[in-house]
Amino acid sequence: MHQPLLTALLNGDIKALARSISLVENEAAGYERLLEDIPTAGHTRVIGVTGPPGAGKSTLVNALITFLLQQGMRIAIIAVDPSSPFNYGALLGDRIRMSQHFGNDNVFIRSMASRGALGGLSPKIIEVSDIIKAARYDYLFIETVGVGQSEVEIAGIADTTVVVVVPEAGDEIQTMKAGLMEIADIFVVNKADRDSADEFVKNLRILAHTRQKENWEIPVLKTIATKEEGLSALVAAIDAHQQQTTLDNTHHALLLAEKAYQLLQHRRMRDISRRTLQQQIAQELNNGTFNLYRFINTL
Repeated sequence: MHQPLLTALLNGDIKALARSISLVENEAAGYERLLEDIPTAGHTRVIGVTGPPGAGKSTLVNALITFLLQQGMRIAIIAVDPSSPFNYGALLGDRIRMSQHFGNDNVFIRSMASRGALGGLSPKIIEVSDIIKAARYDYLFIETVGVGQSEVEIAGIADTTVVVVVPEAGDEIQTMKAGLMEIADIFVVNKADRDSADEFVKNLRILAHTRQKENWEIPVLKTIATKEEGLSALVAAIDAHQQQTTLDNTHHALLLAEKAYQLLQHRRMRDISRRTLQQQIAQELNNGTFNLYRFINTL
């Protein structure tokens, strides 16, 4: 039943792509078979874009889309929205900010709610990423909200992680979370036309040098996304990192192991929902018999 859908997906049919993603997100019949039959080889570059709120991540991704379209590329974007703790819906609607690219056959934009996932990323983002890669896009950007553990979690999904910061973070750079420093493959100082940008870049380069990875010196690049400046150097750095990691089987195995771990974790937790837990706990609270550890042991 899924073979015609898979064939259309592999041919880059955008309707087949949207149907395949819905099939996976809803865990509809046949979705696992579809995933199992997707070819593992592909040329899609998967780039995670993260960093603190207000750094201009969406503006930068939007500028990159325009730049890459001019190079004849096909681009996909997954914008990970935070979920409401009450209705688990997407709140930010990043697609609205990228509305200028709607209607372009070479651009696919999908907004995914995190749905309360631990870490802030959607539990289906790995599968959806692989579906998009099967549709033969040149670049897939995954933009996170840059809150909490999602910054670190993105490194387990993306081939290249771009951390976006702004000059105003200069006073905080020495105390920047170690996790954020560890995951960066490329640092981008956006809004680089602001005061103290050069000094900030200098300090960040010194810090990045101390975190140098095997076979890769972490570059620190300047961009002004609103003016579409610095994009060529950023794309060149992304391509260089992708080429380097393609040759590194250790990095590839590490990335796949992280994906396997997350997929196994999600599947084992499949039958447990926060809403059901809340309802069950509320009932026991009403009975006055609730004990957290006895409750967990019953599951």
